[in-house]
Amino acid sequence: MSIAYVDENLIIRMAAGDGAAFKELYEQTSSAVYGFALSILKNKHDAEDVMHDAFIKAYTAAVTYKPMGKPLAWLLTIVRNLCYSRIRAGGVCEDLSEYQDLACVDESGNVLDRLILQEALSKLDFEERQIVILHSLTGLKHREIGEIMDLPTGTVLSKYNRSLKKLKKELEGKGV
Repeated sequence: MSIAYVDENLIIRMAAGDGAAFKELYEQTSSAVYGFALSILKNKHDAEDVMHDAFIKAYTAAVTYKPMGKPLAWLLTIVRNLCYSRIRAGGVCEDLSEYQDLACVDESGNVLDRLILQEALSKLDFEERQIVILHSLTGLKHREIGEIMDLPTGTVLSKYNRSLKKLKKELEGKGV
């Protein structure tokens, strides 16, 4: 399910103190926020902490939000900044096995599929993994991913295509 479109009015309503808007934003975007944090931090517990911190920060910063038609990009930028702050502070435990917890990628609960996905994603480098997860989980356009990651759109597109080829080769090698 693509969630690239998030109604900007949710953030405007949050700025006015509307708790229902906050709840709706959380329900629409929590999978993408968690997945993005996990792609950076590589640890379930750290990603969960950042996800919660990001929603709190988004709620308190909603009054400073400037409507530009990109509320999900705004939220994911908050996530990215919190992740990098956590990394700089040295409080991150690396645990690549946590990729299997991307339940939003595999809602069927098939453990074998999740393990294969985990192994395939581990073959991608850091930026490739982020791009694939952002595009797959959120449906963000390559241009929007470039804005979040501070990369040119062409670079995002080429890394995405290379990543898909790597994943395809890895999955074909596993007989999937």
